[in-house]
Amino acid sequence: MPIPENTDEEKLAEIALAILCLSAETDKLGTRAWKGIDWDVMDLLYKRGWIGNPVGKAKSVIVTEEGLEKAQEFQKKYFRSES
Repeated sequence: MPIPENTDEEKLAEIALAILCLSAETDKLGTRAWKGIDWDVMDLLYKRGWIGNPVGKAKSVIVTEEGLEKAQEFQKKYFRSES
């Protein structure tokens, strides 16, 4: 599904990365997250360098070091309550 016009793509990418990384796991090969979001949104994350290339048969995608740092930042920004 194409991203609708007038969408704040920066906010969309930030929130998508934060949600994607909730399922991330780290092992000897790196940090991977399940590819559970729209392909166009995954492409936004890839273009920002936050994930590896999502194209392929694997059910997960590599999350880059920068992506992990940004995900933590965005999780705090969008999901943490003030109390």
